[in-house]
Amino acid sequence: MKRLFYMFTQGSKQLLLMLAGISLIFMARATDSTYAEKLGFPKGAKVVILHVDDAGMSYESNEGAILALTKGVATSTSVMMPCPWVPGFVEFLKAHPQIDAGLHLTLTSEWKNYRWGPLSGKPATPGLVDQQGCLWPNVADVVQHASATEVATEINAQLQRALAMGFTPTHVDTHMGTLLATPAFAEQYVQIGIKNHIPVMLPGGHATLISRQMHASQQLMAQMHLMGNILWQSGLPVLDDLFNESYDWKNPPNTLHNDSLLQVYRTNQYIAALNSLQPGVTMVIMHCTATTPQFKHISDSGPTRRGDLLAMLDPRLKAYIQQKGIILTTWRELMQRRSRLP
Repeated sequence: MKRLFYMFTQGSKQLLLMLAGISLIFMARATDSTYAEKLGFPKGAKVVILHVDDAGMSYESNEGAILALTKGVATSTSVMMPCPWVPGFVEFLKAHPQIDAGLHLTLTSEWKNYRWGPLSGKPATPGLVDQQGCLWPNVADVVQHASATEVATEINAQLQRALAMGFTPTHVDTHMGTLLATPAFAEQYVQIGIKNHIPVMLPGGHATLISRQMHASQQLMAQMHLMGNILWQSGLPVLDDLFNESYDWKNPPNTLHNDSLLQVYRTNQYIAALNSLQPGVTMVIMHCTATTPQFKHISDSGPTRRGDLLAMLDPRLKAYIQQKGIILTTWRELMQRRSRLP
């Protein structure tokens, strides 16, 4: 996900043609109301989804997501359907139907010694797998080897597994941003949402923070606004912005073996992040994980993920949110609000 907006380095003919008529929409966006206002939230409000990625990836990922959602201030999560700990998390969701949980549509398998393959199987989607028979470890390889048809086959297989397990997702989003890597992939991403009437994570509003983070061009942002408008016209809610910087925060050395210091640092970072948000609906992405000594054999990202969990559990963060009048929401609420509108 942190590689969001690798996308659109090669424009598709269809999208470029549509862009010819989108320039006025792009220029006028600054004076439009936010999607938050369109959904009925107060004018000027900061409306935030505090979202935990990577549920289902491991036991530790599941435990971290559960703690952040039930004991902390996190409001949403999404599940990596090809991963081995999905059944355990789906059982949790069945026992807690109020939890806001979507699909973290997964086309990469990035860790060296802990990997997974496509649910659709290698014969159906050979371009999605590497020499080990696993999903490619990075976005660039998926772009190089996989077709949009294979991408569509796999993400539909992931949705069908969820439904077969009795898990109805509140939204879809994209692991490592792979589904926003090319226009053809993005088309499949948007279409799975439209066809199944499931909200799609896409910052189609002012996109102030994500465009700055990714140094996005005007053309790229016009494409995002266009896709956001398509989703809205299809009866789905749309994000105004996306905050996706937390994975890249560098924990100070003195926090690595001190949870108290780690919690203070990560909480301060999230407070600063929330302070930087513009009005509108913003999804703030994190990776809460209840790390164990074994987690280092999966990934070296344990301190970052543990820090996210500690921040979500910190009373200081909850107090800041209440003090500043930030409205916490879920994808379920956004869809309910959108469904009441024409």
